[in-house]
Amino acid sequence: SITDGQIFLENDLFNAGQRPAVNPGISVSRVGGSAQRRAMRSVAGSLRLDLSQFRELEAFAQFGTEDLDPATRRQLERGQRLTELLKQPQYQPQTLAEQVTILYAGVNGYMDDVPVDKVADFEQAFHEQMRATHRGILESIQSTGEIDEATEEQLKTAIEQFKGTVAY
Repeated sequence: SITDGQIFLENDLFNAGQRPAVNPGISVSRVGGSAQRRAMRSVAGSLRLDLSQFRELEAFAQFGTEDLDPATRRQLERGQRLTELLKQPQYQPQTLAEQVTILYAGVNGYMDDVPVDKVADFEQAFHEQMRATHRGILESIQSTGEIDEATEEQLKTAIEQFKGTVAY
């Protein structure tokens, strides 16, 4: 497995609470396929591109958001949520399965209606719910490193059930 590349850190991202403050648009990474589990690759495959496009749109939108079309607004809002989702409190590590399930919810639009300032609360409650009532999904992802079709369907159902029980 080859690991190569360079990362660019930005003060603005750090000051906004993003840690590590990596700019995905100008950072370069070439990581061998065996370095990342299949489940993570499947949910985070578009994340780097999504965040890079979000940063570009965010810079453009500083000049005014009144003229932005609805699709661009949605892309900006999802980028804000994904950025919040990637913030991890100090001393609170997550398992592979926890990372995969919450990223799945984020990149697949399940969190598009969650207010940006409630993303952390949503994430914490989601993890608690998954550990309490859907441990089998977490164990499957953790042990196999993959999301098969059956597990993905169970995860979709679990997310939809969770969303029906929380107010945010």
